[in-house]
Amino acid sequence: MTDPREILSTRASTFLLGKCTSKNPEKTASTTNGWMQRVTERIDTLSSNDQGDDVGQVYLLLQKIGIAALDAFLQSNVTGPPLQWDSAECIFPLHVANDPEKLRSIRQALIQDLSVDGEAVYQLIPNMELFCLAKCVLNHPAAVAPNNVPGYLDCHWARVTVNFWHQKLLSENAASLQQIIYEDLDRVEQDLRNRSAAEDASRLVQQATIHTQHGFDQRARNALQQATTTTGLEFVLTGRLGKRTKFQENELSQLVVLAKSADDKQQGTTPVRTDSIEKTSRDLTTVTSKPDELNLNDDTLLESIAFSKSKADPLSANDSNISPSLAALDPSDQPTLNPLDSIILLAYASSITNTSPSDGLTREETLPYATRVLQGSSTNWQIYTQALLVRSRIEGYRSRTIERSVLQLQALVDQVIVETTSNSSATTSTAPSIQVQDDSGTSSFLPRPKPSESAPARERLAYIHQLASPTRWELEAELASRWVSLGGLRTALEIYERLQMWAEVALCWAANDREDKARRILRRQLYTSAKPTKHPQQTMPTIDDDEVGIEDLTVERMPLPADAPRLFCILGDLEKSPSMYEQAWEVSKNRYARAQRSLGKHYFSQGDFQRADEAYAKSLQVNGLNHSTWFSLGCVRLQSESWAGAVDAFGRAIQIEDKDAESWSNMAAALIQLPAETNINGADVNPPTSTDHPAVDNDDDDITLPPKIDPQKHIRSAFIALKRAAALKRDSHRIWQNLLNVAVKLSPPPYSDIIIAQTRLIDLRSAVEGENCIDIEVMEGLLAHLIAISPSAGTPSTAIDDEHENQIDLGSNAGLMMGFPKMLITLIETKISPLITTSRRLHLLVAKLSLYLHHPAAALGAYEKAWRCTLNTPGWETDAEAEGKWRDVVDATLELVDAYESLGERVKEGGEEGEVVEKGWRFKGRSAVRGVTGRGKEVWGGSEEFEMLRSRLEELKGV
Repeated sequence: MTDPREILSTRASTFLLGKCTSKNPEKTASTTNGWMQRVTERIDTLSSNDQGDDVGQVYLLLQKIGIAALDAFLQSNVTGPPLQWDSAECIFPLHVANDPEKLRSIRQALIQDLSVDGEAVYQLIPNMELFCLAKCVLNHPAAVAPNNVPGYLDCHWARVTVNFWHQKLLSENAASLQQIIYEDLDRVEQDLRNRSAAEDASRLVQQATIHTQHGFDQRARNALQQATTTTGLEFVLTGRLGKRTKFQENELSQLVVLAKSADDKQQGTTPVRTDSIEKTSRDLTTVTSKPDELNLNDDTLLESIAFSKSKADPLSANDSNISPSLAALDPSDQPTLNPLDSIILLAYASSITNTSPSDGLTREETLPYATRVLQGSSTNWQIYTQALLVRSRIEGYRSRTIERSVLQLQALVDQVIVETTSNSSATTSTAPSIQVQDDSGTSSFLPRPKPSESAPARERLAYIHQLASPTRWELEAELASRWVSLGGLRTALEIYERLQMWAEVALCWAANDREDKARRILRRQLYTSAKPTKHPQQTMPTIDDDEVGIEDLTVERMPLPADAPRLFCILGDLEKSPSMYEQAWEVSKNRYARAQRSLGKHYFSQGDFQRADEAYAKSLQVNGLNHSTWFSLGCVRLQSESWAGAVDAFGRAIQIEDKDAESWSNMAAALIQLPAETNINGADVNPPTSTDHPAVDNDDDDITLPPKIDPQKHIRSAFIALKRAAALKRDSHRIWQNLLNVAVKLSPPPYSDIIIAQTRLIDLRSAVEGENCIDIEVMEGLLAHLIAISPSAGTPSTAIDDEHENQIDLGSNAGLMMGFPKMLITLIETKISPLITTSRRLHLLVAKLSLYLHHPAAALGAYEKAWRCTLNTPGWETDAEAEGKWRDVVDATLELVDAYESLGERVKEGGEEGEVVEKGWRFKGRSAVRGVTGRGKEVWGGSEEFEMLRSRLEELKGV
């Protein structure tokens, strides 16, 4: 690997940097305004004029310069070791590099130039002129080789790489930059089909990293699967017997990742850098140095799982899905993986985290991937560091591992700070109480490693684009966030304040009910006081300066900080002021999408749906791939009853994230409300007709009839959407209820889906609602349909299933039934019947089913229960105004008497030969009637219903 300084010191580089183009250095160095533009102009000159190099190879020269600058930037901010030279002296003329004020001004201007769509980069990026040079050079058209040149693909990869790192430097993803990245990525993916499999592997992993950064988790999974196939990696997440605690006696199943690279001989080689034009094979010997891994030191948990040494492991013997090569591996002594295979495992862990709920099961599933990389003794310094970081994130949620999680993260932060800080520019690190200060003056949790204990830059940068490791300030901010989650507010604030991340400082105070403090911090970054202060030369007041109150900070600063749009939005959240969101939108030149999202949320809470719709629409004009914004816009249009617009919004949300159950469900709610003559896109199906000048055509064959309107097309679409939503979110009773309601509107109804929905509702809500979770009308309709398609289940018959238009052979008994009949009978007998407590209609439903199945004893029992439920209704025998209740009691009593009369003398199913259902049915019938008349005589004596009961009693006596 060539030293980047050598490349950046060549004649062509000094020409691009403007260090040898003028005798007047002051003129060429007026770089506080448009430094990147000047570099672009010099690239134009270099590509159009012969400067001593072959003009046809200018792209190769530019690629070398851009990649060297990017490598130097990443080495100084991500990987280490420290640069042994001053980037300012290398990039800028000496009179600029040696003047702190000029250097500060040019770097502030470059920070502003890197802002995209209102999203800003971190304001204190060290050596950021290196990245600006790489960004400017690699994005220039002259840096791309012609299509017929072998290096054409590598040029596009270099541009994808530098733009991806630009995206990572921003506070949030910028839509316009994302579009540029994916345009190049699509072009590269098309060309990859003609490349060899060996060249594809590292680039496929890099693609997966890019997809993960932008939230395209499924595309990331697909790329990882292709990369796994390309490298020949074999791995499986499985279980093996082992012990996790020191006092565990019995071996239990423990999750473990068994992995094996395709060729162990390749483990010591470094793959070809995907951003390099000159491809040379470089071998790396096995590196014994690696970052420090902290021990768990717990009184209960073992440092690592002690897997069973028994060869007769029943778990491995019974798992037929594991290949023989993996089954033969010892879980506690697995072979070293190829570095790229280790990255694939870490990427899979991140993919699982992004696509699964944040709970203990997900963390238990992802931890074995990081453990496999760590215990496999990875030969690459940066991969091992990334594995430690992944494990630290996973362990931060368990009480017995949280201490190592925080200390390991602190150790990684200090490692990165020490490894990226040169002796001439050492900074102070935020660390726990135990600190070690090395010769450079840098405070750290662990001492600076010796050269023999560290790794060279070549090794650390070998896989940096596949890993996309966080920068030093991102790691420190993550550490501060971890302290906030643990309640260490003071430590977190110290880190944020030292990093000058004022937005995070304000949010930290606001989360602890100190909104006044948060507002003061934000306003001091955005406004200054019109009143004179004791320190007029101070451009940015300190955080603890109470000389100026909030009410005095009214004059907007010029220039505003690069992250001003975000600061205005946070201030608007705290002050609940829409004017701050509008100011953020104006400052960003109508490019900061979050400002309009916040405005839309504000107007929605105020009930102003029209303005909320407009705000969300403006936000989507900037970032049309924001799923949450499309979802919010759909909700606004649901409230404003703009059904076609809501369908469109939720449809766009589904296109971005097709596994969002809420979007599917809400789209179904909008579809139900659409008129039948309206297309999903809001267009009218019927062509416009004119009544003023009707068209006359005597040829009947040419008459075009208007298209026939399908009244159920939107209902069917809603049903399909709800089925998808229910499949994605099976625990949402609201979605299942909506699915049931929509299914019964279809003609013919999907009977099987109705039964499934009702069954799922009972499973989810029966413990809370009891029998109220049953839709009685739907169940009565299903039973009526069953009886209609087969009048009797006791005799063999053939019926028509309206849903599938197939004949159903019901067999000679209920036990032989299949399909819809069996599903319905099972639902009523196993799910509904045990839930019934006070519903007469549900008891009657069971009685009808029992009659259908020729179970007279069960049917009579259900009629008796239905009568008792009605009889227990309070107030019918004492309240003269409860006439409806009295009629229900009379109907139930007469119904019971009729059941006694028709079923009492039938042969009892399952009884002895000749045994009847109820031989004393007359006595029970008379007793029921007497009981009702006796209790209701005082209030209802003489009424028509009372006389009906007396008449029925006389009939029973005369029998």
